[in-house]
Amino acid sequence: MSQLSAWDHPEPLALDTAPLPEYGTGSLADLLPTLAAGMGVPGLTPTIGELTPADRVCVFLIDGLGWEQLRAHPDEAPFLTSLLGSSRGGTGRPLTAGYPATTATSLASVGTGLPPGAHGLPGYAVRNPETGELMNQLRWQPYTEPRPWQPYPTVFQLAHEAGVHAAQVSSPTFEHTPLTKVALSGGSFHGRLTGEDRMDLAAEQLAAGDRSLVYTYYSELDGAGHRYGVASDTWRGQLMNVDRLAQRLAEQLPPRSALYVTADHGMVDVPFDEQHRIDFDEDWELRAGVALLGGEGRARHVYAVPGAENDVLTVWREVLGEQFWVASRDEAIAAGWFGPPGECDERVYPRIGDVVAAAHDDVLIIASEREPKESSLVGNHGSMTPAEQLVPLLEVRS
Repeated sequence: MSQLSAWDHPEPLALDTAPLPEYGTGSLADLLPTLAAGMGVPGLTPTIGELTPADRVCVFLIDGLGWEQLRAHPDEAPFLTSLLGSSRGGTGRPLTAGYPATTATSLASVGTGLPPGAHGLPGYAVRNPETGELMNQLRWQPYTEPRPWQPYPTVFQLAHEAGVHAAQVSSPTFEHTPLTKVALSGGSFHGRLTGEDRMDLAAEQLAAGDRSLVYTYYSELDGAGHRYGVASDTWRGQLMNVDRLAQRLAEQLPPRSALYVTADHGMVDVPFDEQHRIDFDEDWELRAGVALLGGEGRARHVYAVPGAENDVLTVWREVLGEQFWVASRDEAIAAGWFGPPGECDERVYPRIGDVVAAAHDDVLIIASEREPKESSLVGNHGSMTPAEQLVPLLEVRS
């Protein structure tokens, strides 16, 4: 047997070792259809079988509160920690976010009840097939008409049409954003600046209907994690605050209500060194044959120059295959990364990278010149590791 030469590469990670989201049984996309179906909204299926219907339901989504991060900080979050056993209908189990585990994708999955391959927001930044440009789906830049990009009705719209009192309570900043329009619109929007005001108004909106579906949101925990990391005092301080907010809302629930506290993703702190942060802009091998670099550091969409797709896939597997699950577009779709196989819309297919790279280790593919801000973040997310993918579904009933 010949020994490995310096030019030989170890076997890349097998794609079937990636821990897939539980689409259809326990993902964020299954949450609102299950809750609204329990209120009698037609056309929806209760796919999270552990949940019991309630007449009034509030979903409190805490941006960046992963299951593993919550379990690791019981002192900072005593109220939420006390609810861990209630998660997912009393099973004490988490939900999965969906791939990629990132805010724009997850919020669209929550609001539409569809996986990313159907709703069409399959990443932080993806190629717009109509223009050939990258489109940032969180900031909606460059501007793209929202409705053709995501044409399906939200669960809030379906609930409102069925006579359910539907409401969103969030920061006024989000009221008119395209992401809100395609993912969370339907019923009424109520903008409140402080977390306390949002909790109080969410409780009022729950009581405003005999059947009510209310959504409220808190983003500051995620921001602290990105800037300072989930090991930071700042992040822990935000967790203490959000724990108090959740308890404030829980104590105001009107009769016949259920509160579900969940999140859009978890987070991983990535060290600042060349071993953990691979710079695309400084790596000629990774750049070869690449027309556009999309996604984000732990969940990359790679768009090849026409004709170079196979070469780019080969090189990315050779260079990164020990640290990333690296798949072609067709492989990722067939494996179920973006939803159940066979359920990727034709309009979404070309938005997905020719090559898709999902981090296995605590590593990033940064782009220091193209993405200076994103490349400087301490906390990151996007991939399918438990720290990013698992989110709570804590329950309080009145």
